[in-house]
Amino acid sequence: MVMAVGRKRIALPGLTGVPPLQVVHRNELHRVLHDRAHADGVVIEHGKRLVDVRETGSGITARFADGSTATGDVLIGADGIRSAVRALIDPDAVGPKFTGLLGFEAVARHEVEVEPGTMTFAFGRGGYYLYWPEPGGGTWWGVNLPQQRPMSLTEARAVPPADWMRTLRAAYADDDPGRELMLTSREDELQVVGSLHIMPPVRHWHRGRMVLVGDAAHAPSNSSGQGASLAIESAVQLARCLRDLPDIPSAFAAYERLRRGRVEAVAARAAKINRTKAPGPMARALMPVLMPMLMRIAMNPEKTLGPEQRYVIDWDAPVTTAAR
Repeated sequence: MVMAVGRKRIALPGLTGVPPLQVVHRNELHRVLHDRAHADGVVIEHGKRLVDVRETGSGITARFADGSTATGDVLIGADGIRSAVRALIDPDAVGPKFTGLLGFEAVARHEVEVEPGTMTFAFGRGGYYLYWPEPGGGTWWGVNLPQQRPMSLTEARAVPPADWMRTLRAAYADDDPGRELMLTSREDELQVVGSLHIMPPVRHWHRGRMVLVGDAAHAPSNSSGQGASLAIESAVQLARCLRDLPDIPSAFAAYERLRRGRVEAVAARAAKINRTKAPGPMARALMPVLMPMLMRIAMNPEKTLGPEQRYVIDWDAPVTTAAR
C-alpha cells in the first residue's frame, strides 16, 4: 500500500501474518451472489417497494406498493442506507449522513509505474483518488470528488458521462498520474458510484420479527474499504444466531451484541478518513505536511486495521445467549 501527496510517495506497512487484501469489483460480487442465490432456489423479484408489515405469533407478512404480499418467519432488512425496514422498526430512526464526496471509477488505458499488487492512495489538488494496475492491463482508478450537495444515484447518472469526465479531467489536470488516468479513460466506461454516505449509529437494529443487516444498520462509507465485508459478516452472524438460539428475540439480541461494537469502530475510523478527503482551503494548503501524519494515524496497521482484517467467524462454533 502506498500513499501519495502531490509527487511525494510514502509506503505504508502492511499487517504481519495476514494475506494481502483481495480486491473484488462490485459488479462481480453482485453476479456471484445472484448466481449462488439462484442456484439455491431463492426467488428474486424486482420492482417491489415495501410499504407495511403485519406480524402474528407465527410469522410476518410484508405488503408491497403493488398490492402483493410475502410471508415468512422473519423479515430481514438488507435494503441499504435508505432502508424502509429501518423506518418500520423505528419511525424516528436516523438516516444516512452525506460525507461531502461523490464517487466515480473506471479503467484507464494508461500503465502506471508501480509494482503489481500495489494500491496507491493519492491526494491531488482536486481531491482524493486511488489506483492500481489491473492484471489484464490498464489501471483501475476510483475518485472521491468533493461535492457541495448530495445527489441521488439516479440524478448523478442522469448527467452525461462526457460532462462528468470533463469535470474530473479539470479537477485532476495538475496531478500525476491523475491527469493521465482521466485522459486515457473512455467516457462511456465511467461508472458513477454516486454520493457517498455514512450511517450514524442506529438505535434499534430489530423489533419483533424484523431485523437489519448490512448498510441498513451500518454503512461505514467507502473510506473504510469494509462496507461489503461488514454486510457479509453480519449476514453470517445473523444466520448463526437464528440457527443456534431457541427463539427470535434471543437470536436478534445476540446478533446485535456480536456486531454493534465492531461495525461502529470501523465507521468511526472511516469518518476520520472522510475529513481528510474533503478538506477546506486551509487544510488543502497544509496537505503535504499534515497528510502523512493523518494517514498513519487513521490507517495504523496493527492498531486499526489489525482488528478489522484479523476478524474470523467460526461458523461451526455454537452461539449462546451470552455471545460477545
